[in-house]
Amino acid sequence: MFATYLIGLREGLEATLVVSILVAFLVKSDRRNRLPHVWLGVGLAVVLSVLFGWLIEYTSTTMLDTSEERELFDAVTSVAAVVFVTWMIFWMRKAARSIAGELRGKLTEALAVGAVAVTGMAFLAVIREGLETALIFYSAARGLADNNSGPLLALAGGIATSVVLGFLLYISALKINLSKFFTWTGALLILVAAGIFKYGVHDFQEAGVLPGLNNHAFDITSVLVPGSWYATLLSGMFNITPAPSVLEMVAWVAYAVPVMVLFLRKPAAPAKPAAPGEPATDAPAAARQRA
Repeated sequence: MFATYLIGLREGLEATLVVSILVAFLVKSDRRNRLPHVWLGVGLAVVLSVLFGWLIEYTSTTMLDTSEERELFDAVTSVAAVVFVTWMIFWMRKAARSIAGELRGKLTEALAVGAVAVTGMAFLAVIREGLETALIFYSAARGLADNNSGPLLALAGGIATSVVLGFLLYISALKINLSKFFTWTGALLILVAAGIFKYGVHDFQEAGVLPGLNNHAFDITSVLVPGSWYATLLSGMFNITPAPSVLEMVAWVAYAVPVMVLFLRKPAAPAKPAAPGEPATDAPAAARQRA
């Protein structure tokens, strides 16, 4: 449940920030007449995202005949979700400082073209977050009980929280360190993605694509009792199960450890430009000459 709330909060806040940047730019530039076109683009993106989520669920539950086909479909969507999560958290870490300027530049170009361009620009700015949310939510919520509305409510709660935070940020009633926010939520999402990847490997094994389904890495069912509140909590958050296969654990570690290290590693500081008239220094070469 926490995982789906986190997905809604993270993805929702990204979309909310994008919309607030667009709205603020139009308001400050006295182009309020274009606000309905922005909201139209946002609305179309939301509708398409919901339809995409419904299509994924419909495909899995109705269009596939055998359990092997469903397991294979779920495995592929899990891997796709992991790819999207990984790309998204690294992209946001890199683009967080420049996203506002880029959006303003694109919106300026769209305003020069006309209403349709403004609607299309707003649609494209939001649709990526919506499609990612639908895919990641489906992959993260599959391990929970059927006919359980909890994951959907948790996702809605995360999105609602993000909208409130975005509105408070827009009116400057709330100041939070977005860099730290996206760092902490990004680290948690890496653990969520590792669990999704682990679940995807399990689905590949159940579909017969990968071997070793019954070759367990360990069995702690006596401690992590299936059906207990804490087992459900750990399974819902990070897909921790009491008897995973060896291949599942290899996949979890192979994803979580290197991705987490790369994500938390501080980016290298840019080289300091030489002062006017001062020749640039090749530090490695100078060091070799001194040696």
